[in-house]
Amino acid sequence: MVTPLTLQMHVEHENESWTVNIPDHPARKESSGFKASKKVAKAIMSTLGVEQHFLGVGDIHMHHGGSLWLLDDDGWFMVHNQAGIEWSAQFCTDPAKADALRVTAGRLYAGFPRTVPELDRLGYTNARRILDTPITDAATIATWVDSIFNACVPLPAVRHVAMLPTGGGRHHYPAPITDIDLVKHDDFVLWVTDPDSGSSVAVVPIAARGKGVTRVQVLFATPGTALAEQRDEASARGEALELGPESRITMQAFARQ
Repeated sequence: MVTPLTLQMHVEHENESWTVNIPDHPARKESSGFKASKKVAKAIMSTLGVEQHFLGVGDIHMHHGGSLWLLDDDGWFMVHNQAGIEWSAQFCTDPAKADALRVTAGRLYAGFPRTVPELDRLGYTNARRILDTPITDAATIATWVDSIFNACVPLPAVRHVAMLPTGGGRHHYPAPITDIDLVKHDDFVLWVTDPDSGSSVAVVPIAARGKGVTRVQVLFATPGTALAEQRDEASARGEALELGPESRITMQAFARQ
């Protein structure tokens, strides 16, 4: 006789001001599928030059962010699916929505026919089966979530889980903001400190480089601060919150220029 599993609640929290109750689930451990995915992802990355590691180098974490690794005549590269599924998010994932991601991936891989055979040659022998198996239940969701087709966006630790001032991790700050750090000029300071609250703020210039711009737009302010309230009020009016050259926040942003 099988004894029913009794689900309880536990809590997670961080230094940021949030707490969430999460139904208990089996203790997380690396699945064989995730181990296989990481192994082949590392083999793929070993073929790339440092300049091709667009997301950065160092202590690399494999982020469950919708990774789609592709092979063409010039070698390997990665694109993102329309959505990634975090490991813990699989427990609320609709199979039909996960399957839509699988179908999208299948259409993409059909255009890069060398990819799956090369994954197989590298030892990832389940690639075709995973791509061709409809996602209909918890088991097929779990397989997809830890597969090379979802689980292996190679993020340096500082871009994955770090918190400011160490780094703007994707798990803590909005991706539209953290992605700016990947494309900005090195001498522009994206993350600055609000002198009134001591909290983190993300700002960008309001005009193109070389235009003599001395103002910045506030894109992110730590929730609960006066600056965040000002940004929200401006947004409600359909306006951006801009700070002029006299602002200490603006001065920080352009301090290296």
